[in-house]
Amino acid sequence: MDEKPAKPEGQAKAEGEDKQLNIKVKDSDGNEVQFKIKRTTPMSKLMSAYASRLGVDENTYRFNFDGNRISPSDTPDSLDMEDMDCIDAMVYQQGGH
Repeated sequence: MDEKPAKPEGQAKAEGEDKQLNIKVKDSDGNEVQFKIKRTTPMSKLMSAYASRLGVDENTYRFNFDGNRISPSDTPDSLDMEDMDCIDAMVYQQGGH
């Protein structure tokens, strides 16, 4: 017989919930979209989903967390994000002459 220590159902569920975060993305107009994302998912997926939800090109926005620009390869873990943290979505403006 395999004797594996059984986890109480509540404990197993709590551990699973720790692997996903609810992240809010807010733009300068005050529009807010909430996403559920795994801690190890590249932020590029969230960025694409946000652009898709708004019906704009993926390069329309730049994303910042705690004042720092988010790279598409960053993850919630690499950014030390917590549940219900907020990302700022800024319209990308290219410089002129």
